[in-house]
Amino acid sequence: MVAVPAARVLVGVDFSSAPTARKPIRLAFGQRRGAVVKLERQEALPSLDAFAAWLAAPGSWLGGFDLPFGLPRELVETLGWPTEWAPLIAHYASLSRAEIRDTFAAFCDARPAGRKFAHRACDAPAGSSPSMKWVNPPVAYMLHAGVPRLVAAGVHLPGLHAGDPSRVALEAYPGLLARELIGQRSYKSDDRAKHTPERLIARKDLIEALEQGRTRLGLRLKLSHAQRDELADDGSGDKLDAVLCLMQAAWADARAGYGQPAGMDPLEGWIVCA
Repeated sequence: MVAVPAARVLVGVDFSSAPTARKPIRLAFGQRRGAVVKLERQEALPSLDAFAAWLAAPGSWLGGFDLPFGLPRELVETLGWPTEWAPLIAHYASLSRAEIRDTFAAFCDARPAGRKFAHRACDAPAGSSPSMKWVNPPVAYMLHAGVPRLVAAGVHLPGLHAGDPSRVALEAYPGLLARELIGQRSYKSDDRAKHTPERLIARKDLIEALEQGRTRLGLRLKLSHAQRDELADDGSGDKLDAVLCLMQAAWADARAGYGQPAGMDPLEGWIVCA
């Protein structure tokens, strides 16, 4: 009898730069068997310290993290910041959020309308916000809170930073997959007053599409009835976003070089499956 090798542990991470017990960092763990991704469990991390402790714990996993791993090269060069990834992240981590906001605001103020923000090469194909945005959503602060902790924990970031090859982190973006499945329909809100029937229906449609494998990823999500209800009932969408990141990690797991493009800018990074 031939032993079947154990599938790699996959994790999707819906990140927050200011997690709390009420709005924690959400982790969705699963495994891929061929074209089927089984959601095994979910966890909540109520603080950045808890996130750092989880990252540093022994284990073997491949994760899709919903936070930017790099800044636009145009921004970095204009500011005169280091143009190598590791020194850039070290410099960025040394700044306060107020310093980041003021620096980026001054950059935008000096530019013409319609071109205020600098973009990474992955922003257009992924439909993502520029990683220098400090509001709506504050992805610049997410980078500031998350990426230095990945580095400190010795995690491997392919194409950007060498680390422990048993703990591999990729940049994911749930909005990319959600838009493919339900278009521009809104499926979540942090405001409980906006947990509408329309958003509930959108979440159910999104879950059904994932289960049926109606994406270009070529993967189907396997859920229990209880898991399906839990994802649909979370009006914030955070649990579902973690699962979307899990699916992107599963796609990368099946590809050489984790599916990163050959010409990826080693300063900016890339969003998986963009």
